[in-house]
Amino acid sequence: MLTPIAGATAIAAAAVAAGYQSMAPTGQWYGHTFTGLSHRTKQLALTYDDGPNDPHTLRLLEVLAKQSVHATFFLIGRYVEQRPDIVRELVKAGHVLGNHTFTHPLLTLKSSAEICKELTDCRFAIQNAVGDHSNLFRPPFGGRRPAVLRIARELDLTPVMWNVTGHDWSAPQAFEIETKISGQIRGGDVILLHDGGHKQMGADRSQTVMATDHLIARYKSEGYDFVSIPQMLEQLPRRN
Repeated sequence: MLTPIAGATAIAAAAVAAGYQSMAPTGQWYGHTFTGLSHRTKQLALTYDDGPNDPHTLRLLEVLAKQSVHATFFLIGRYVEQRPDIVRELVKAGHVLGNHTFTHPLLTLKSSAEICKELTDCRFAIQNAVGDHSNLFRPPFGGRRPAVLRIARELDLTPVMWNVTGHDWSAPQAFEIETKISGQIRGGDVILLHDGGHKQMGADRSQTVMATDHLIARYKSEGYDFVSIPQMLEQLPRRN
């Protein structure tokens, strides 16, 4: 039998673990999410959150075009409504679009109705801009609980997280972003970067753009291929 102190300690530890799993990119307690390929492969997937963003999404497009790389962009719906022209440029260039909610809230603190509205409003915003698009979804801040993933799947959305991040939301220097990412690369990775900022349009992502250029050049020289998230998902075994 647990003593009161031991019992309280166990409960506290469980609460900490549950909280960690709700935000941890690779945590799977609350349902399956895609975080990269489990087998090591010479493939990397670049993903960008919080766009579209003027002007840095457009500058990033120039880098990706120069390097002949297609990426996956998780878009905020209210920004899509502001700049549908940038979203159309993403599609025109062959990039994949994903749902990153309409206003970028922490979904673990929202009701089921609010979660559903965030996802459907973002979906409609992207559809109004470019028509049908992918069924990919990434929760803001990575925050999820069972209801978040259940509602996403009810809406036929596939949750996508990441296993490598450049911690670039605070706009560090490009070499810092590159150093953080290079220390995590193992192959088959989903890399999280940001082409925008959830607080306002116009967030400075110039260092991310520069880091992207350097990272692509470096890993291409090491024999890696850059692919989109759908291209990675196609390699997963079929679920019965």
